[in-house]
Amino acid sequence: MNYTQQELSEFIKKEINDYKCDIQLDSLLEDDLGITGDDASELIHAFSKKFNVDISNFIFSNYFYDEPSAFSNFSGRKKPITVNHLLKAIQEGKLDEEILNTED
Repeated sequence: MNYTQQELSEFIKKEINDYKCDIQLDSLLEDDLGITGDDASELIHAFSKKFNVDISNFIFSNYFYDEPSAFSNFSGRKKPITVNHLLKAIQEGKLDEEILNTED
């Protein structure tokens, strides 16, 4: 099944419980949409299930910080992951470094 940007955007809005946020293809999941920690993990797993995307080679810690706490250390920059990366993952059936490191 071919999913559209609109269907992916609606899925993300539902998952983050924010139906008014503006989601574009270049929206960064963590920086622009505020998806991090456990919320990011839950979103990626729900994304995998809904869109039948293999995430077995997705290295979560490269793209998202841990759940914020009083002891959090957010040193170092995470790699960017955008809505467009998720759309590509749907098309390819997998979310991994190959998908995340391709330019469009």
